[in-house]
Parts: sequence; structure tokens; C-alpha cells
Amino acid sequence: MNLKELEIKNFIYQEIDNDLAVGKNGGKLLTRFPPEPNGYLHIGHAKAICLNFGIAQHYSSGCNLRFDDTNPITEDTEYTDSIKEDILWLGFKWEGDEKYASDYFEQLYEWAVLLIKQGKAYVDELSPEEIASQKGTPTEPGTESPFRNRSIEDNLSLFQKMKNGEFKEGEKILRAKIDMASPNMHLRDPIMYRIIHKPHHRTGNKWCIYPMYDYTHGQSDFIEGITHSLCTLEFEVHRPLYDWYLDQILENEPPPEVRTRQIEFARLNLNYTVMSKRKLLQLVQQKIVSGWDDPRLPTISGMRRRGYTPEAIKMFAQKVGIAKRDNVIDVSLLEFCIREDLNKNANRVNAVLNPVKLTINNYPEDKIEFLETQNNPEDEASGTRFLPFCRELYIERDDFMENPPKNYFRLAPGKEVRLKSAYIIKCESFEKDDDGNVIEIICSYDPETRSGMPQSQRKVKGTLHWLSARHAIDAEIRVYDRLFCDPEPDGHKETDFLEFLNPDSLKTLNGCKIEPFLKEAKPLEKFQFQRVGYFCVDYDSTPEHPVFNKTVGLKDGWTKGN
Repeated sequence: MNLKELEIKNFIYQEIDNDLAVGKNGGKLLTRFPPEPNGYLHIGHAKAICLNFGIAQHYSSGCNLRFDDTNPITEDTEYTDSIKEDILWLGFKWEGDEKYASDYFEQLYEWAVLLIKQGKAYVDELSPEEIASQKGTPTEPGTESPFRNRSIEDNLSLFQKMKNGEFKEGEKILRAKIDMASPNMHLRDPIMYRIIHKPHHRTGNKWCIYPMYDYTHGQSDFIEGITHSLCTLEFEVHRPLYDWYLDQILENEPPPEVRTRQIEFARLNLNYTVMSKRKLLQLVQQKIVSGWDDPRLPTISGMRRRGYTPEAIKMFAQKVGIAKRDNVIDVSLLEFCIREDLNKNANRVNAVLNPVKLTINNYPEDKIEFLETQNNPEDEASGTRFLPFCRELYIERDDFMENPPKNYFRLAPGKEVRLKSAYIIKCESFEKDDDGNVIEIICSYDPETRSGMPQSQRKVKGTLHWLSARHAIDAEIRVYDRLFCDPEPDGHKETDFLEFLNPDSLKTLNGCKIEPFLKEAKPLEKFQFQRVGYFCVDYDSTPEHPVFNKTVGLKDGWTKGN
């Protein structure tokens, strides 16, 4: 997918066009992507990445990557590294070096002191429970803290002591003094700083007070000269607070060259999925999944491991679009996008997941042919390869039926099928074990029906994929499905979302057979297993033990229970 295909004139583009037309911010344009480094990015973040970086590409401007790292308890360099990897994998590059809110801690502290001097911030000693109780309700005003009217001198002294580490965690906080009767709950004296005696992953032990996200976010945008701060809808009610902070800080300053404008859009919600970082972390910590890159998770790293491509995710973001109202997107749209991309780009290979032996009784025992087959009919440049063919083969167990129904076009006693890129065969008999399971199918072949030969004119309705038993190698196949069996796993207030886990979200198949060259395939290489689906080489794969992950089926089979 090229850049032009990603350009969608949604309402945000229209607002930016209007701002540029009137020369707002001196005609400058700079967006940003501001993740908190407290978890791995997921498909919702991918939508925001495509929006922010896509705007930068469309207008030939820039997009900053800024980590809002204000909470040392939950943040880690593992997360920052994974976020950078995900953005680069999607095909985007941020403006200059990555930035961190922690870069601005000194400036944020100075501005907090300024607010105290203006009489617009104070040190409070109420507990979290007491603060919650005095906040009021959306329809009832809150009550003022008994510490709200401390003198400026006392507040400055106490805040300095907070910074110096002279108080315990929770003993003191800094709050903005705004309006305890405001209909906007976020303006009822919000917390600006709290005490946390824990080293920060970048600043070490330099700080023991850390700014709250709502105090940090808007000022960080302002410091960086961000012209358009694109946020999801839940931040709409935060916007007046961001504006209030900047209004106070700039009260006696000349008008700035750039003043950030916040525009909200609907976040991405997928059915059969949880998007909360807290719940994703719970799945990881409780080992319900194998890690943040488990292919069942909606994380970008998980989708990458499963075999999703950057092009498919961008296509999905384009099709979802940017809306002003929240809605729920069917996950089948995401699966459609990966099929569309892999259908064009993934080579076709033969793999037999549930093999049964097939013997061609009139084929010479020692003969081996190498039959040419097309790699990808959707890609003329993909070329061809040669498959070894001999007397003993493997086919899928489901491709044979002893007593088939009407209109069954696969193999059955007395029926003929074509082996793809090979010959027409006819089932002559079969053998069973003591439990009644078919263990061998005996067939004959017509040597005049080799695919591609001029003399092969005879047609049959069924075509099967196959592997030479002499050359096929064993592989482990991990068949992934949706992690939850309920379309809204976290939408039930009285039921834990874990109650809706799909017990069949992962099936590990051993003893599967694949073409011999696939043992050398590298992690994340993608293939279409003929007639089965799309698969990706897993990180665990080795030439001695190839491992493949199922990315998606050839068609949407969820409603059929596949």
C-alpha cells in the first residue's frame, strides 16, 4: 500500500487544512505520538500511529515520538524499546530523536512553583480516600480541602521539602487550585504532583516527586511546539484542564508562536478483544498467554509474530477511518485485510496437517520425479519451484471419505482426483487399523495426466495437495484462534472478562508434514499452506524443529466454528 492509498480526508485533515489556510501557528505543522511506556502497543495504538505519522507524511511535516514517562512504578525500558520497534516496523520514522516527558521535569517543576506563587496551587495532606469523598459528584459541588488556603510561603516550603524527599509517599501532594464547584470534575483541584520513592528508568534517583499525566501532557506538547494534539475522545473533558494550566503559565508572557490545538477522535474498539493495557498485563502476568508477543493478543508485537504485515495493519486503519463517535469494529475486518495482503505476497506451499499415507500401486517403487509448480499465481514474478513426487505420499486425512455424501469431490473408493501439479489418481482400496482408522489409501495413477503436459486433457472436479512421504519433514503447527469467545469480553460489569476465554484459542499440532525447503525458512517468513490458510514461521523455529503459526484462514470461518 503506498502513501496515496493511506491519505483519507477525514475531519481532522479538514481542520488542519483550515488552520494552515489562515496561517495559524505561522503555517507550521507538527504532530506527536505520546505513548506511556507501561506496556506494549496494541492495534488501537497502531491506528493512532497511522493517523499521526500519516498526517506528517501527507503534509511533509514531522511527527514526534514522546514517551510520557511520569510513573516510575509501571514504566520500563523494555516498553520503550518495544514501542520504537513497533513504530519502525509499521514503516514510520519520528522527527529527530525520541523525546521523553522526563526531559521536561525541571521545567515542569519550575512551572509548578510559578503556580504556587500565583496562589493557584497548594500542598494538600488529604488521603486519596478523603480527596475522592470531597470531590463531589457531577451534579453536586465538591468541598474544599482544609489545606486549600495555606499561605504561598508555606506551600513553597512544603513543596521544596517534597522535592527533597522529606516526606513519605502519600503524605503530601500538590494540587491545582481551580474550582471545586466546576461541572467538569477534572477542574476540581486536580493533583499535579505526588511523592514516589522509586528510581525512574531514565532519571534514576534524581526525583522523588513526579508530575501527574494531566499536568505533564499539555505542557510537553507546548514545549515541543506541537501544533495539533490528536487524542481519543476520553480526553475531551481533559482539554479545559490542559488549557487552564497553559493559560496560567503564559499569563504574563507574550503570545507564543505556537499554541497546541487538541482534536479528539474515536478510539478503536474491536470485538472478541480486550484493549486495556491493565487487562493485557493481567493476561501476561497470570501466564494465560505466553507474553506480550503472544499471537493471540492484539499487541503489534503479537500480530507481527502471528504473521500480520505492516501493509495489512495500515489497510485496516484506512478502512476503519477516523470517526467522532465510538463504535465497535468487527475483528473479521482485520482478518480480511491480512488475507488481502498475503494473497498477493505469500508463496503457496504444500503442508499436510493431519497426514494419512497414500500409496500409488502402479508407480515405480524407486522412481522420483520433480514436478514444477507455481509459487504464487497472484504474483507473476514469484517464479516456480519443483516438488519431489514418488510412490508413497501424504494427503490430508479429511481429503478421504469411505462413504462420501453426494457432491463430494475429494478422494473416495472408486473416485478420481487430481494431485495438484501432478497426476490424476483413482482410489482402488484402503486399509484400517484395529480401531477402524484409515491408515493407508491405495491408488492408481494415470501417467498420461501429468499437469502441464499437452496430452493431459482429462478433467476431474477435485484437486488435492500432497507431499512426498520420502521427502516431507515433520513440523509443529500452532493454530491460533480468537482469545475470547464473547464479542464483548470486558463489557459485562458483573462478570470477570477471564470468564470468556476461548479454551480453543491455541491448538498445537505435532507430526504435521511440510515441504523440505521450509525447514530453512526464517522467522516471520509467510506462506499460504495450500487449501488450509496463511502461516508464519515462529521465533521458536529451527531447522531441526520447524514451527509455524497460523495467521488466518483462507476465508472467515469463525461462524462455522473453524
